[in-house]
Amino acid sequence: MDSVFETKLNGTLYSLLSWDQLSAFWTRLNTDAPWYLYAVGEAVPTQVASREQVKTFVREIDLLLHRDHDESYCGIVYADDLMQPTFVKIYDPNNLGVACGSSKMAILPGWVMSQVPPVDLKPVVVPASRKRWWQSLADVK
Repeated sequence: MDSVFETKLNGTLYSLLSWDQLSAFWTRLNTDAPWYLYAVGEAVPTQVASREQVKTFVREIDLLLHRDHDESYCGIVYADDLMQPTFVKIYDPNNLGVACGSSKMAILPGWVMSQVPPVDLKPVVVPASRKRWWQSLADVK
C-alpha cells in the first residue's frame, strides 16, 4: 500500500510548461507553510524546513533549472495545485531519461517539496554534482 507521499507523487500533478508560468508559480508558493524539502537520494527529511531554507531552495532551484535546462520551455516542474500547491516534484534536467516514457524504468524526480512527510524513493544513482549542490544548501538555517 502506498503512503500518502507516494500517492501524491504518482497522482495527478500539473506541469508548469513555460518559464513565465514557473516564475509566477514561485511567487504564489507559501514559504511559511510546513514544507519538507527532499533531494531524492539524500537522507529523507524528518523535519520541515525553515522559511529561509524554503526561500533559499526556491531561489537556487530556479537558478539551477534555468541554467541546466537549456530549452525554450520548462515542463519539468509539477504541482498538485498551481495556485496553492502542497506538493511539488522537480525533475533534474540532467536526468530526464528517455523521451515519451518509452523506458521501462520510472524516472524519479530530483527534488520534492511536500507538506506531507516523504518516504525514501531509493534511486539507483544520484550524480555527485547534485549531491554537492544539495549539501551546499544545508548551511542555510
